[in-house]
Amino acid sequence: MDWIWTFPVIKEIGEWSAQLISKAISTGSVPNHIAFIMDGNRTFARQKLSGINEGHAAGFDSMTNILGVCYKSGVRCATVFAFSTENFKRSNNEINALMELAKNKMKIVSNKGELCEKYGVKIRIIGDLSLVSDDVKNALLKVEKDTEKYNYAILNVCFCYTSRADIVQSMYKNILNGDSNNITEESISNDMWTGPSNCPKADLIIRTAGVRRLSDFLLWEASDSSTIEFIDVLWPEFGVFEMLKILIKWPLRKGPGIRDRDRDSDRDRDIYIDNK
Repeated sequence: MDWIWTFPVIKEIGEWSAQLISKAISTGSVPNHIAFIMDGNRTFARQKLSGINEGHAAGFDSMTNILGVCYKSGVRCATVFAFSTENFKRSNNEINALMELAKNKMKIVSNKGELCEKYGVKIRIIGDLSLVSDDVKNALLKVEKDTEKYNYAILNVCFCYTSRADIVQSMYKNILNGDSNNITEESISNDMWTGPSNCPKADLIIRTAGVRRLSDFLLWEASDSSTIEFIDVLWPEFGVFEMLKILIKWPLRKGPGIRDRDRDSDRDRDIYIDNK
């Protein structure tokens, strides 16, 4: 039935409905930080009889749509697992295609206002960029530079990343700084690749394609209060209404003690509702 959404009128009605729902969600309780493990691009490509590269490109388009819904609904921080260091075990053709996709698509996001200008999103690249070529590294760092003027929301793009590597490099920084006798959770958090983003712990982690594991993603930034959603839908087919459904039910799952926003505050600070 997906073909129905190709009709202009139906598509316009769908977009209008999504905007109304997002606006309603933004008036209530939403996750401060949502993280995504975007699985299923290659399976999607095989099912559609297209090349792996087309599957990754479709996944990027889905990412842009989903993030737009999140920011429109009031989410202030999102983190996406774009490229794990484990992905270097894939074929050279796929790795090269992923690098080119990262360079070209991230440039589009930052320059054409598809996401950053529209929602005031600052992009931060999280990971070990010494593992990629200079052209890829410079392109990604330029995206950071181009979006540093925005301050409404954050998008962490985990590239050449694993959580364990992040924890190790943070500990190493602590030791180099002479803090080996006074290592705390705060000092480790500050020196993580995610530290400069000042994002809170991940409230909601979403993984698609029916895979039920974290795959070394945000192990430090997850907490005992993090909600994890494993979705049996391939990432390129994960639509905005599926995302809206998750945002609607999130405060219901959290129950008493959920975070809400002080909408009367110019600083949009977090307050905690304590029903004890």
